[in-house]
Amino acid sequence: MNTMSAAWDTLAIQSLGECKVANPLPYCRFVSDATLLRMNVPEEDLPEPTEELVYCDFQMAGPREKIYFDPSKVKCAIVTCGGLCPGINDVIRSIVMEAFHNYNIASCVGIRYGLQGFIPKYQHDLMELTPRSVADIHQFGGTILGSSRGSQPVDQIVDALERMNVSILFVIGGDGTMRAAKAIQQEVAARGRKIGVIGIPKTIDNDINFVSKSFGFDTAVEKATEAIDCAHTEAVGAYNGIGLVKLMGREAGFIAAQSVLALKEVNFVLVPEQRFDFEGENGLLPALERRLKSRKHAVIVAAEGAGQDHTGQSGEKDASGNVKLGDISDVLMARIKGYFAKRDMPITIKYIDPSYIIRSVPANSNDRVYCGFLGQHALHAAMAGKTGMVVSRMQDRYVHLPMELVTDKRKRLNLRSDYWRSVLESTGQDPITNIFRDQTCLS
Repeated sequence: MNTMSAAWDTLAIQSLGECKVANPLPYCRFVSDATLLRMNVPEEDLPEPTEELVYCDFQMAGPREKIYFDPSKVKCAIVTCGGLCPGINDVIRSIVMEAFHNYNIASCVGIRYGLQGFIPKYQHDLMELTPRSVADIHQFGGTILGSSRGSQPVDQIVDALERMNVSILFVIGGDGTMRAAKAIQQEVAARGRKIGVIGIPKTIDNDINFVSKSFGFDTAVEKATEAIDCAHTEAVGAYNGIGLVKLMGREAGFIAAQSVLALKEVNFVLVPEQRFDFEGENGLLPALERRLKSRKHAVIVAAEGAGQDHTGQSGEKDASGNVKLGDISDVLMARIKGYFAKRDMPITIKYIDPSYIIRSVPANSNDRVYCGFLGQHALHAAMAGKTGMVVSRMQDRYVHLPMELVTDKRKRLNLRSDYWRSVLESTGQDPITNIFRDQTCLS
């Protein structure tokens, strides 16, 4: 049994200074900074694969008995960056409600349209955030603050924080956004300013390192299963019907995998972590042919990042620095149609892409509860003077993590895990050689 906590210096959480102010929370069980949670770290979160069990000690999230900031003088700022995700408004609402009702802070502002909102040339107005203005925003998808992608000059961002007299900045976004937040925190420290920078990790793909499940993921899977159900209905309703669903997942197939488990109507699931061939003994197309001859219908779910070796991607990058993906759905449909046309075998393909529906809907009840905890714990950490950290839920416990840890790499499906084995059992795909077995026993 290996213990990494003693050697892993990056687990330390930075602080702005000594906490001397009594916490004003009227009812509370306070948590000490010395309270650590020892947890087994999943293999996909480790820097290198290992056969040993690895444990780390994480600082427990929660309110501290003494806090760093005087609430009556605190001004908070909230910014949302990157793509949309169910639950962003819920996190914003949770922070604002906790800040005003329990800590009685002086004010809170929203930065419009991501990091652009800090830069004078964009001329984006600030949004005053109060309990009244955020009272019903959880009923809507997206973010009331707007969002944007791409980097902005860090020095200008910190200049803006100084001009606005901000005490705490909450940054909601993915791993790229967390890297930007870390750069902001470093610039703040270099200037000797006492501004806390707290991250709330957000990604619909669920691929943030050391975050067991990102907020909005449950909602995304719920909506994805609706699309898969429709694809299954369309496939069953036609002779040799094929339902094809493309789901979000640039580098990780978590939404696709979880949706397969939630609705066991899928016969082939394609994810970025596992390559596949179209032709040959172990190819997708011969397996699809066997499926159609046996059951007269089939459902295929493909994560958007699957099969990129077949798409001839250009290598260009988007505003966030991500490589632009080739469209695997176009390739799938072309190859499937061509394969069966050569065999004079009639098929019907129905294609569904629910991506923007999935990411823009309001959060479901489970995600709302999760977002509420994230907002509360983020504010508790900020008021206690924590900085350069994110709030994470690991194995149903809330902990503080340094930003370096969550941005070290992206989490991916572990193809050797029991979880992935369960996915393959649902579809009939072979977990080792990627042979697609005869699926006559499946739906």
